[in-house]
Amino acid sequence: MEQYFSATQKMEQEVMFPSLLRGVFPQEEGAAPAAGSHTDLYERYQLLKSIKPMVEKGLASVNAQSPTGADSDTDTSSDGNEAVDAQLEERLSHHLTGLQQVLTHLTRDTNALTRRYSQILEQINLSEGQPSW
Repeated sequence: MEQYFSATQKMEQEVMFPSLLRGVFPQEEGAAPAAGSHTDLYERYQLLKSIKPMVEKGLASVNAQSPTGADSDTDTSSDGNEAVDAQLEERLSHHLTGLQQVLTHLTRDTNALTRRYSQILEQINLSEGQPSW
């Protein structure tokens, strides 16, 4: 989670002119641009920026929930509680694994976008430094 927030913060600090990402399509390191990809880096930047507050809000709402409300059923049998606990543990594990995969994917996309933006700026600086005779 920390890597995701760090990557999005770095992206927001470095990408000063998101419009430079218009018409630039994502590509894998060392590979040709993906055929059929219709989302340019500008649209991806907008998506990544819009996802960050949702992740922050979701995390804040999870932290704000009180764990005491979950233990209100004290009349059930211990065998039933163990089965429910095992099921809850399995569901939680499944969701955390999915969340980790999504955050890893978002972090990778955010880092790739930031790297590509830096490359675009380098190309602009190099072209401005050469005399146009």
